Amino acid sequence: MKAVGVAQPRIEGPAKVTGAARYAADIPIEGLAFGAVVLATVSRGRIREIDVGAVCDLPGVLGVIHHRNAPRLNPKAGGFFGPDGQLQLLQDEVIPFAGRPVALVVAETFEQAQAAAHALPVTYDEEPHDTGFTADHPAGRPASTIFDGPVDVADVEAELAASSVVVEERYRTPEEHHSAMEPHSATAWWDGERLEAIDSNQGPFVIAATLATLFSLSLEKVRIRTEHVGGGFGSKGLCGPQLILAAMGAQRFGRPVRVTLTRTQVFLTTAMRPATDQRIRIGADADGRLRAIWHESAFEISPLVEYIEGCTELTKTLYAARAIRTRLTAVPLDILPPYSMRGPGAAPGSFALESAMDELAERLGIDPLELRLRNEPATGPVSGLPFSSRNLVECLREGARRFGWGTRDHRPRLRREGSVLVGTGLAATSFSAGAFPSSATITAEADATFTVAIGATDLGTGARTALTAIAADALEVATEQIRLRISDSDLGPAWSAGGSRGTTSWAWAITEAAEKLRGQEWRGTVTIDTTQSLGGLADRERHAYSAVFAEVTADPATGEVRVRRLLGMFAVGRVVNPLLARSQVIGGMIGGLSMALHEEGMRDPVTGRHVNADFAGYHIAAHADVPDIEADFVPGHEPGIPLGMKGAGEIGNVGTAAAIVNAVWHATGVRQRSLPIRLDRVLE
Repeated sequence: MKAVGVAQPRIEGPAKVTGAARYAADIPIEGLAFGAVVLATVSRGRIREIDVGAVCDLPGVLGVIHHRNAPRLNPKAGGFFGPDGQLQLLQDEVIPFAGRPVALVVAETFEQAQAAAHALPVTYDEEPHDTGFTADHPAGRPASTIFDGPVDVADVEAELAASSVVVEERYRTPEEHHSAMEPHSATAWWDGERLEAIDSNQGPFVIAATLATLFSLSLEKVRIRTEHVGGGFGSKGLCGPQLILAAMGAQRFGRPVRVTLTRTQVFLTTAMRPATDQRIRIGADADGRLRAIWHESAFEISPLVEYIEGCTELTKTLYAARAIRTRLTAVPLDILPPYSMRGPGAAPGSFALESAMDELAERLGIDPLELRLRNEPATGPVSGLPFSSRNLVECLREGARRFGWGTRDHRPRLRREGSVLVGTGLAATSFSAGAFPSSATITAEADATFTVAIGATDLGTGARTALTAIAADALEVATEQIRLRISDSDLGPAWSAGGSRGTTSWAWAITEAAEKLRGQEWRGTVTIDTTQSLGGLADRERHAYSAVFAEVTADPATGEVRVRRLLGMFAVGRVVNPLLARSQVIGGMIGGLSMALHEEGMRDPVTGRHVNADFAGYHIAAHADVPDIEADFVPGHEPGIPLGMKGAGEIGNVGTAAAIVNAVWHATGVRQRSLPIRLDRVLE
């Protein structure tokens, strides 16, 4: 019996629900000391003085690490997005944003460390700051990478001029925070000349490589483990401040040091989705055929990074148009460096594009579903490459059938139930698919079991369960014969849990290792590194697809919007575990609902500091906000990828906010072009 394709509960489920699973801050370590982080309270400036003497005699305090006595980090160390990117901590007196760590207080207990950190006097020479994001900011500059460069296909201006109908609007999204349940925590210690750590992150090997570079160590002298992770959504993809500071503490005091960020510190130090301001112009003939799409997006960044929020990705792939132009503008501000958040670029980009498509359907008097079907491309609209597989039409048609879209009156503000207005909306979307290099080792044991070792991370997505099934099928044995080892940098290079490429990347390595072991007649140990095996993935355009349908109620007297129904149809290739995959896309849809109605990071315009850096002020969807959600998959198989899989982690998030926004228009007759849809924006 094959394990792939069969719904199976999580292997670690019982341990989690009984409390037996230990997270980074739970694991007992002998001789442990605790570090508490002190954050800058100004948005730009320099440290004038840190009065260490005021706290050094407090109970339990071992010492304070700051820019004058901290271990020197390698100034050439960098990450994905620039030379600093929040890595060079406690190296100088410069404050580039409010919330920058300025000191670590280490004490015998967590409470003693926290008390001393709150008591530590720090004074600053404050400098003028700029945290005001606008699309036309004078500091804005063109932004591009090899993945998100500007696009010019044909003459956009001529096609707009020839269009029967043109939509030209701006769409805005605020800063949004990852809000994972588990705060970031790390414990570091030295075992001889080797730096060891237990950390909450999304990829132990990548994190170990970064930490080794920072502390000028060879990779073999650094080991990172992360057994269980309580969510990440991108916020734990980088080497976090908790790990760097814990390693500094261990080096300075010669004993294990644990640093666990408070909830507010998570908001202030661990990145967020940047605010965006997008302008879209779409031109079409009277029959709805697109002539032109012009999509410009500005987003905020920190001078410390070169991060790109690729909001125009969908515009290059989703619809056929004679002419397409895209531009990205980065606006450097005195803010925390942004980073990838679930569905990076695609989530805010989808909100803008799919809202504009809905507005176009309204002005043309065409069913929004039919408008999308009429503009289905035969090949990549920009790349010209063939699609490896494309099931968007199937998602739209099947979703419409299940949702009852055919009975919808497309005119707005017609349905009323008592005091509330009722509306429905949809959005189509895609998210890029593929695989990245990883290594895997499989050992045939004497008791007829197999030990499969790969440096994967389970963020709570069910990676353990999925990889066990994949390994069992690849080795042609039962899942009970698989011993899976993950979450350890010593297991070798492996892609992180991110970009909806974790399972595909790890599966590639496992299946190739199993094939090699089969050639050895299931004897011995084999190790495979797929670095040399991935060259054939760029010959086609690869994406997952979805169609999301929403029904909402809106109360014009109070401004309250409630999502009453959500239905999503997804094309993610072959589904490894239907139970876990459904959980993934439903979780994404809940994130999209939260994005549409609740989430908004806000700053004081005078101080530039966050004013809602906690769960009291930063609103996220709670259980009472979430309706019963229907989610299912259209059959598919992605050629060229082991098992025919595509990632399911982020596609659920991407189109949901747009579907809800379009439903709110249908209910109220008023278009919402700025997220979230707060009460004051709906109140009549």
